[in-house]
Amino acid sequence: MVSSSHEAMHRIFQHDPGLFSRVSHFLGVDVPTPVKATVLPTDLTENSPVERRVDTLLRLETAEQGAFLLAVESQGKKDPDKPASWAYYAAYLWTKYRLPTALLVVCQDHATARWAQQPVCSGPPQLPTLTLTPLVAGPHNMPVITDPEEARADLVLASLAAITHAADTVVNEILKALSTALRDAPEDIADPIVEFTAQGLGNRPAKHLWRNLVAVDLSFYKSYISEEIRDEGRAEGRAEDILLVLEQRGLDVSDDVRSRITDCTDPELLRLWLMHAVTAPKAEEIFGDQ
Repeated sequence: MVSSSHEAMHRIFQHDPGLFSRVSHFLGVDVPTPVKATVLPTDLTENSPVERRVDTLLRLETAEQGAFLLAVESQGKKDPDKPASWAYYAAYLWTKYRLPTALLVVCQDHATARWAQQPVCSGPPQLPTLTLTPLVAGPHNMPVITDPEEARADLVLASLAAITHAADTVVNEILKALSTALRDAPEDIADPIVEFTAQGLGNRPAKHLWRNLVAVDLSFYKSYISEEIRDEGRAEGRAEDILLVLEQRGLDVSDDVRSRITDCTDPELLRLWLMHAVTAPKAEEIFGDQ
């Protein structure tokens, strides 16, 4: 099953195709800003039973270099089968569209990034018929944006910075800068950034910080992920209130009771338990007959 972080790492380039030219600076190449961008079908299947799909495929046009294709792949871990698939993508796209084809692999950990950027040859050592050399964006080369003004200047790049640094401790500072920068952004601009960032963080610990920041700093946004974030933030706060009431009343709170309270995400159920916590003779009895 494809994870939300996998989707965010490549779909963010569909949201803002010009992002690639801004990211390329950090990858050691200089790609002109596109004057036109088209999202192309991602199905690369031929008349065979094997289905092949690239994550995101863009046709970018620049004033300086003309048109080229950009295939964007999200890679969460090392996969020995991937280089062959990537080589197939590049060769197939070149054959089908007769356009130069670039491959960008987006990673969230240093080991996967180092593995992905190694050149891979399809032929024997003395006959390197086809050599694949992807561009790789990851925590090793994406900027660490901790200044709200810098984040405000390029919100999409700041979101990608948070996504690619999701496993690093520095992500907390990036998220704080991004949430501050989003306070002044129009809702139609901020909502996709909130959602891409939430998806890109996946199940990593930083997701809790982002949800709290959105619940406090961006409380007026109404996208479905923003609403989900705020609901989870409210649930976490109410769970803490229940535990505080029980502890202040001097009741023993077992690990099972504590886990059941903190794991609950139903705000109405938590509200009921909070009411029971005020009078229940034992912590276990706040759950009633459930």
